[in-house]
Amino acid sequence: MDAPLKSVAIVGISHDESNESNKIARYMKERGYKIIPINPVAAEILGEKCYPSLGAAPPVDIVDVFRPSSEVMAIAREAVAMKEKYGKPLVFRAQSIENGQARAMLEREGIFVVEKW
Repeated sequence: MDAPLKSVAIVGISHDESNESNKIARYMKERGYKIIPINPVAAEILGEKCYPSLGAAPPVDIVDVFRPSSEVMAIAREAVAMKEKYGKPLVFRAQSIENGQARAMLEREGIFVVEKW
């Protein structure tokens, strides 16, 4: 990836400022990243328009997932579709989540995966 990674979809972002997803999104936004909140029940979080799903969002460089492991495969499929649609490389990060099947699929598609950090 030659260009800097600057846009981040935060899948599962919460309005709750004490929630880890909100803290990380706020931290990244304060450091110049473009935050794309993904939350199907919110219109706006951290001053940014929310999207109901990753598939409805504009192109991003990073997908940061804060959803249960049982939902990771569906989100991974949306990430693959986004990569195919926009032709952009992605980094897929799942906070404290492991899903070997999703990881294998993403890596086959050339998407770099970071889990459990």
